[in-house]
Amino acid sequence: MAISITEDIRSITELKRNTNSILKQIHKTGRPVVLTINGKAEAVLIDAGEYEKILKAFNLLKLLIPAEEDVREGRYSEAKDFFKEFKVAEGL
Repeated sequence: MAISITEDIRSITELKRNTNSILKQIHKTGRPVVLTINGKAEAVLIDAGEYEKILKAFNLLKLLIPAEEDVREGRYSEAKDFFKEFKVAEGL
């Protein structure tokens, strides 16, 4: 999802004038469009499907943070040890 400097950076004025074509471009290319005001980046438009993918990946990453902290702090056990304990606890 690399941005094309010549195609994907647009002014707010352009968005107002060419909303449909900019939305078509976003859907066609799958790339976000950076919106500028006075030459400075102000916002980013992204396809809704791409946004959902990014959001799902971000939420998964948030779930991994506590696990990484546990590993760093030594709060884990080897899988073979876990399964041994599990079998004993469940009487298997």
